[in-house]
Amino acid sequence: MIPGIPQADSQRLLELIRSRSHVQKIVLYGSRALGRQRAGSDIDLCLEAPSMELGELLELGAALDDLLLPWQIDLQLRHLIAHEGLVAHIERAGQLLWERSSNERNPQPTL
Repeated sequence: MIPGIPQADSQRLLELIRSRSHVQKIVLYGSRALGRQRAGSDIDLCLEAPSMELGELLELGAALDDLLLPWQIDLQLRHLIAHEGLVAHIERAGQLLWERSSNERNPQPTL
């Protein structure tokens, strides 16, 4: 779950993101990943979703806002991050919160 966030709120947030078929991984980074969060710290999430476009990310952000959680949620698409320092931080300190299983990536056709 997400450090400093009640389990029920973490689950609601992660379930909404997981419901997007493009998302393959959810990685927490920033102060919460480092254990340095404060009461008002935002939730920094990097999504591994190579086929997701910016418009879809904005729609996801709006859906997350509709959850009315008291924390700001900062979403990044890994394939669109140009800042090398941020990429290095995510790779070094990021915490994997969820990863789509290989069965979910390549569903078998039902006969």
